[in-house]
Amino acid sequence: MAVTTKATIASFGGKLLKLSHNASTTSCEMNFNLYLPPQVTKNSLYHAPLLIYLAGLTCTGDNGAEKGFFQHAASQKGIAVLYPDTSPRGLKIQGEDDAYDFGSGAGFYVDATKEPWSKGYKMYSYITEELPKTVFEAFKQIDGNRVSLLGHSMGGHGALTLYLKNPGKYKSVSAFAPIANPTKCPWGEKAFKGYFGDDEMAKWAEHDATELVKKWSGAPLDILVDVGTADNFYKQGQLLPENFIKAAEGKGDVNVRWQDGYDHSYFTMASFADDHVLHAAKYLLA
Repeated sequence: MAVTTKATIASFGGKLLKLSHNASTTSCEMNFNLYLPPQVTKNSLYHAPLLIYLAGLTCTGDNGAEKGFFQHAASQKGIAVLYPDTSPRGLKIQGEDDAYDFGSGAGFYVDATKEPWSKGYKMYSYITEELPKTVFEAFKQIDGNRVSLLGHSMGGHGALTLYLKNPGKYKSVSAFAPIANPTKCPWGEKAFKGYFGDDEMAKWAEHDATELVKKWSGAPLDILVDVGTADNFYKQGQLLPENFIKAAEGKGDVNVRWQDGYDHSYFTMASFADDHVLHAAKYLLA
């Protein structure tokens, strides 16, 4: 699938590319950002592993690239960073732009099965298959065999569930303030009712990190999670990391760090971005 370059921006010695392509899974043009570290831009023989950053509600592929500061450590370690959008855009589905937490900007990294959302809201397939394939074909210096996941909020939910649903596909996973138990919180309940239907509880559980980790039988987990103690969405019961921690007991190292005074914003992510890139680097560069 052809990729169009809309802008090239110097960043930490490498290049941040603003790109787009016509996606079949989402039935629309999708914009995304891709950071190429200096090792790629200066050495044609270097092959970079890939860290995929999944953003949260209301975000696009621009937010993490411009405010997350993941390029800093990625440039030092020679890791490319992919920043996808969070939903299809402009499908003209009635109600798609009515709320911040459903429809546009709120794809929840699932493949919707309920009409009319099933016609284009296929973000699970887009993130796990179509977008990486497109990137690997267009940028031969990115190593498709070394891929890790990172996400924030709704994107933290996406990173955890994609990792747990696909043992061996991704080298590592970490998250900021993930929606860790969406079947038990207002955001997740609204999204899953809309995308799957309120009678499809088995389908809901297939996209709930807390439910998935209970059944994990792969290698011992090594997951890094940061949650701010001043995060209002945590206080409102939207994130429920305690449920995930309990469900993951005995499955490995689930390191949830409670960051005192930090909130749900990109200021928090920028503060701890290097830690998450280094967590991925342990596995991407092993």
